[in-house]
Amino acid sequence: METFKSNISGSEFPISEKIAATNLRETIYGMITAENHEFNRDSLLSVTELNHFRQKYLETYLIKETGELSQLEKEVLESITKKELITVGTITDLDDAANTPGQRLADKVASFGGSWKFIILFSGIIFVWITINVIFLADKGFDPYPFILLNLILSCLAALQAPVIMMSQNRQEEKDRERSQQDYMVNLKAELEIRTLHEKLDHLIIHQQQELLNIQQIQMEKMDNIMEQVKALEK
Repeated sequence: METFKSNISGSEFPISEKIAATNLRETIYGMITAENHEFNRDSLLSVTELNHFRQKYLETYLIKETGELSQLEKEVLESITKKELITVGTITDLDDAANTPGQRLADKVASFGGSWKFIILFSGIIFVWITINVIFLADKGFDPYPFILLNLILSCLAALQAPVIMMSQNRQEEKDRERSQQDYMVNLKAELEIRTLHEKLDHLIIHQQQELLNIQQIQMEKMDNIMEQVKALEK
């Protein structure tokens, strides 16, 4: 297999990975020359090495924009390097299967306590309670008017229900925060991928332009040869 020698690492790479320094954008070229002083426009490098410097360019861009890379941004850069998707696997598993029994119970209580089913059922219980004590037992039942026992039960229920609902709300806020972080990571990766895509397109355009110039030069040389042959025949 035909190979070439990189002017950066000195290693041998397949000829299919050969990149000429003349095809590099000024930003990437400047980053390479800052680390490799002998590298110039006549040098060669591989696609693997070019991708390495593109990755460093993205890191430099993020540090310039944010001042310091957070853990989320490092995960985004790592996913770009490994060519992985950012999925729910990057987020803390907050599904029911990962919750404790108390957390699952809090979610169920909050879900039931905030539904019309609970309101209708509880209103029915209160109505039956008052009807039994006022009408059927003629205010001589187990909880006559003003229903002190009923007020005590309602107070205890509210005191217990409030913290349970707050527990469920805190967990929901945690889920929303995790989803927001995922959205940020996806958007950031999309922006960086677009910037990398621009770099690759510019490289491709420059490479195609160079190839067209080479073809044009060869055609001009052929035309000159043909003209010389025609002049020789005329003589």
